[in-house]
Amino acid sequence: MKVLLVHPNFPGQYAHLLPALAARPGNKVVGIGARQFPVPEGVTLRVYDPPPPPAEAVPPRARPAAAAVARAELVARHALELRRGGFVPDVTFSHIGWGDTLFLKDIFPEAALLLYAEFFYSATGADVGYEPGKPSTVQDAVRVRAMNMPLASAIGASDWGMAPTRWQRARFPGWFQERISLVHEGIDTAVCRPDPEARFDLPDGTVLRPGDEVVTYVARGLEPYRGFPTFMRALPALLAARPAARVVIVGGDEASYGRAPEGAANWREAMLAEVGPLDPARVHFLGRIPHPALHALFRVSAAHVYLTVPFVLSWSVLEAMACGVLLIGSDTPPVREVVEDGRNGLLTDLFDHDALARRLVEALSDPARFAPLRAAARRTVEERYDLRRVCLPRQLAVLEALAARRRPQTYA
Repeated sequence: MKVLLVHPNFPGQYAHLLPALAARPGNKVVGIGARQFPVPEGVTLRVYDPPPPPAEAVPPRARPAAAAVARAELVARHALELRRGGFVPDVTFSHIGWGDTLFLKDIFPEAALLLYAEFFYSATGADVGYEPGKPSTVQDAVRVRAMNMPLASAIGASDWGMAPTRWQRARFPGWFQERISLVHEGIDTAVCRPDPEARFDLPDGTVLRPGDEVVTYVARGLEPYRGFPTFMRALPALLAARPAARVVIVGGDEASYGRAPEGAANWREAMLAEVGPLDPARVHFLGRIPHPALHALFRVSAAHVYLTVPFVLSWSVLEAMACGVLLIGSDTPPVREVVEDGRNGLLTDLFDHDALARRLVEALSDPARFAPLRAAARRTVEERYDLRRVCLPRQLAVLEALAARRRPQTYA
């Protein structure tokens, strides 16, 4: 096959697919992205500089489309150069977001256009209007429709889609769902696995090991979308009830998905001001850490907290489950797809910090009671999201079917 992979944060969700494609004899793989990345031998990566934000003169509701078109034009220049150089892919696989996809079907009409269908916005049933007391408004609906304009255009030009979870697939228009394969990018369970001899070194020199009362929280950004305020509000009661407990928090200070707080530089500072001082010898903010260190942290965790509004499911929650954590998650649709309360984890209301504190105290008080849930969490990932046995073969099968002009399986 000749495959063109397009993702602004290259390789993005193609991190495992890229080397698998490159390793197959006879394949030709080209990438287009907005950042430099070391690629396997034989792969060509073309990099563009992201465009500046739309000018202030552009109406606010038109800015998502304007930003998408600006980025699409940069991707199109590389695509045109590839075509002039003789490269015409059998399949183009592009993330639906940001606008990269918009003109690819016009440049390569012969190629099957596959979308990584991560999310389609909605004024109801997902992240918008989910916060109690703040229902979705007409203004929200208008904003969401404007955000979906470039996504809808990409869908209209596409031949097929690939979505990582059933709930994310269900966010898309019904007519397109029938053309979406349900395939996660995959979890490497040989790398993400329990280890009774694991250790995690804190910056203060403390070494954490399995069996210690370690509570972990991980998010790209510490923000309400990922339940950070609820988590922080639960800590005073947890720390008072369990004097030996330590809390390790991983994530950046920027708001990746939602709004910034009022009156504070970031949500970390805002929540520390609200809940009062927390003992820095027991509560550790690490920022972002290397991927292998994150796995080590999961292995020593006595209870891992994953909270989210109805939005994209984080890869970290599945990696944590593969490492055998006791997962305490929010009782929201994306989490319920992978966690069944009392079987392979525990669920709690996203906004009920008292309930979360009680769950954490319960988990730390009697860890042996929850050992079966930890084992079941890993089995869930092995059975449904294993990279080599499940996900990568399905990804390759979808690409091969499209290259051969066959209808792929949906796996739904």
